[in-house]
Formats: sequence, structure tokens, C-alpha cells
Amino acid sequence: MTSRGAGLAALAVLPLGFLVVFFAWPVAAIVARGFGSGGVGAAIGDPLTWKLAGFTVASAGASTIVAVLAGLPVAFLLARVRLPGVSLVRTLVLVPFVLPTVVVGLAFRALWPDGGLLPLVLANAFFNVAVVARTVSGLWSHLDPRTVDAARALGASPWRAFAAVTLPALAPAVASAAAVVFLFCATSFGVVLILGGAKFRTLETEIYLRTVELLDLSGAAALSLVQFAAVVAALVVGALARRRRENAVRLRSRSETARRPRGGEWGAVGAGLAVIALLMTPIVALLVESVSTPDGWSLAGYEALGGQGSRGALQVSGWDAASMSLRTAFDATMLAMIVGVLASVVLVALRRTPGRLARGMGETMDAALMLPLGVSAVTVGFGYLVTLDALPGDLRTSPLLVPLAQALVIIPLIVRMVLPVLRSVDVRLRQAASTLGASPGRVWREIDLPLTARSLVAAAGFGYVVALGEFGATSFLARPDAPTLPVAVATLISRPGELNNQMAYAACALLMIVTVAAVVLIDRFGAVRGQNSVGEF
Repeated sequence: MTSRGAGLAALAVLPLGFLVVFFAWPVAAIVARGFGSGGVGAAIGDPLTWKLAGFTVASAGASTIVAVLAGLPVAFLLARVRLPGVSLVRTLVLVPFVLPTVVVGLAFRALWPDGGLLPLVLANAFFNVAVVARTVSGLWSHLDPRTVDAARALGASPWRAFAAVTLPALAPAVASAAAVVFLFCATSFGVVLILGGAKFRTLETEIYLRTVELLDLSGAAALSLVQFAAVVAALVVGALARRRRENAVRLRSRSETARRPRGGEWGAVGAGLAVIALLMTPIVALLVESVSTPDGWSLAGYEALGGQGSRGALQVSGWDAASMSLRTAFDATMLAMIVGVLASVVLVALRRTPGRLARGMGETMDAALMLPLGVSAVTVGFGYLVTLDALPGDLRTSPLLVPLAQALVIIPLIVRMVLPVLRSVDVRLRQAASTLGASPGRVWREIDLPLTARSLVAAAGFGYVVALGEFGATSFLARPDAPTLPVAVATLISRPGELNNQMAYAACALLMIVTVAAVVLIDRFGAVRGQNSVGEF
């Protein structure tokens, strides 16, 4: 093995080791326990299992279609339109993607108090419009507008020119975004729990029910296997589509294509702005609900955050839960940045290494890093409780338990944001520094770091707000005397009492305000002209 290969192997040890110890091992332990208790075969053959799987796929597919249809006009707005306020649209469309799931669930419950299938589908689509808009706009901005102009000159209507010329060229980006959106929707937990209730259950919520309440490990293991198969399929489709999109971008040099809309393009602009307005509607509804009481407007919910809710619903005050959220998210972000940046460095190095073996290793590692996005957070959380006592110090009682689970969730997001930035560094600069005698570490310090520093800070901020609102694994691992704010909100809405309801909405409003402020700062600080802030999604 060459010294370069040995260095790459050493760098890969930490991210791969983290993935094995804190993801593969706990998940495998739960699945093995399910098989060991017997009944997995019967659970897989149970019609209820496939009914749940069918509903999960159908609802996720419906949400994906809605997200794609809503995201395309916004993508046009971001890629092709030069008007005042477009930069604000770029920021606003990202806000729903990073909102905590309990915030979105309560926001839609403010609009649909009884929940149901329609708000469930719309809420999952609400989360993911940004993925479609910013992924598709990244490729759309590289397309030569003269091809559409030529089609229009030959008599094609605006719609026919889009369908025959633009849409086929955008197909790789649309397919890549749709695969990721489907993955997120199929593994949605908090939204389904709040809006679906007992009537609408997906694989994710059923795994939670069977693991936590029924202790049916064989049934949970069977459902996890079915979910894992769907996740792998979505990841494969997404990886293939992402490769096609990268090739499409590589073949086109980016030029300044944004201009003032003309003719029928104003219709697309209007549609894009209408989507943004609809995305803001649940957010406004939640803010209104947070100050509404049966007796009129009131800040009682915000004032009550200093206490523990009606009849001691919480063991700590709302502000203590908020403080715990901030500290936990910080620890999770630092851990995720270390692992995610190291993984991205290894992936870039493997991509630049000639040979099919290096490319295959890179693609395998890339896919493995995405797996935590699609495996049940409940399975991972329960796996931690089963396995981590075998490690020194028994991490099950450690305050790092929740940050570890949150880091596992945000590492794939950080990788997808950091990876394209590192790939964009001109390799000739690195080669010149190496020729002048710089070590690999100094090349990274003197070349890569200055060119990527802003984007690294943006990735850290993005990971922080996602960790701040993480609910799936945290709801299973957080202790009652040390809950995060999303867990406290879920506890409050499950307890009777008007004060508890007001506190829940007030806490969600605070989470949302912090998230929006962070997104604005991230987008302003980390945005580079022509760079997609959502990353490679």
C-alpha cells in the first residue's frame, strides 16, 4: 500500500468506525433479537405488514408528487428569474426543510385540528419542497436558454417548449430530488405521529408502537427489514440520478441565465410565489395559535414556559428543556462535523484516485453514509439501549447518548453539503502546493480550508438547526428529567389541559423563530454565487 493509500485508510477509520459502532451494531442487534425471539417470518407474511408498507409507499409517493410539482416553479424562480426579492425566496423556501417535525405537525394541526390523510401528505411535502427547488435549480441554471428560445421560434408554446426541451434536460435532477424526498417522507415520524393519530400508521410509527408499547421485537424487526429494503431502493435510485445530474452539470458551463421574465414566464413566476405563500401559511397559523386562547389573545403560553405545565406535565421547566436542546444540539453538531468532514475528504480523495476500485469504494462508502437517513430512529435508539452498555463507561447513562443519536441523523446532511464544496476546489492548486513540498496536511490547511471555510460554517449551522429539532431518536432516548424542547412539546400535547396546549404552541413558536433566524444567517453567510445551499440533494 502506498503512503497516500495508508493516509486515506487512516482518515476513513473514524467515520466508518463511527458508522459501525453507533449505527450498524445497534440496528443489527435489534434485528437479531427480533429473529431470535421467532415470529419474524410470520410477521413478514402478515397482511397487516404489507398493508402498512403499502400505505407508507402510497403516502410517501403522494407527498413526493406534491413536492415535485410545487418545487418546479420555485426552481424556475431561483434559476431563471432576476427580480427584486428572489434572494429572499431562496431563503424562505429553505425554512420548512429545517423546521422541527413537532413544529410542522402542530402547525398543520392548527389548520386541520382533526388531522387526517390530506394534512399528512401536505405536511410531508411541505418539508421537502426545498429539496426539489434547490436541487433542480442547480441544474436548471446551467441549461442554455437558447434551446428553449429556438423551440419557441419554431412555433412551440411555452408549455410544449418546457415539456419537450427543458424537462428532459432536468430529468436527472428531478429524479435525484424525488428519490431523496421519497426517502424522507417514507421515514417521517413526528408528523405522522401528530397528524395521523391511531388511524393512519406507517412503518415508522408502527415500529415505534411495537418496540416501545407492545415489546413485539419480532414484529418490529420484520417491519425494519421491509423499511430497510425500501430505503436501499430509494438510495440506489438517488445515487444513479445524482451521478447523471453531476455528468449533466459537468457537460455545461454555467453562464448568467437569469433575466426579467417575459410573456408566459410570468405565469411560472406567479406559481412559484404562490407556492412560497402556501409554505408560509402553516408557519403563520402556528404563530397565531401560540397567542390564541378561548378568551382571546394572550401570552399565557409563553409565560407558562417558566413552569412545568398543568398538573406537572413536565419534570423540568420549558426554559430548562430549551437550554438542554441548545447544549445537546451543539454537542451533536461538533461530533457530526468531525465525522462528516473527514468522510467528505476521504470521498473526494477516492474520487480523484484513478481506477475502478477506488471509485467503487467511494460509491459504497457514500451510500453507507446515507443509510442512517432511512432506518427507523426508534430502531437505532432502542439498539443503543441494548448494545452500548458493552462499551467502556456504559454510554446508556451518559449525557452523550442523545448527541450521538442526533449526530447520526445530521452526518449525512453535512456530507451532502460539504462534499460538493470540496470537489469544487481546483485540483491544480493542490498539485502546485504539493510540488512545492507541502505535506497533505498543509495542503488542506493552506488551500482547501480557506476556500471552503464559509461553506463549512454554513454546514455546521445547518446541522445545528436540524439537531435542535430532531425528534425521532431523541424521543426514545431523552430522560424525563432532561428532555429537549421537541420532546417536551410532544409530552405537553399528550397531556390534557388548555395551559399545556398553549405551552406546546409557544415552545414550537420559539423553536421556529430560532430556526428561521439561523437559516437566514446560514444562507447569507454560507451562500456562494451559484452554489446550492442544500448541497448535493
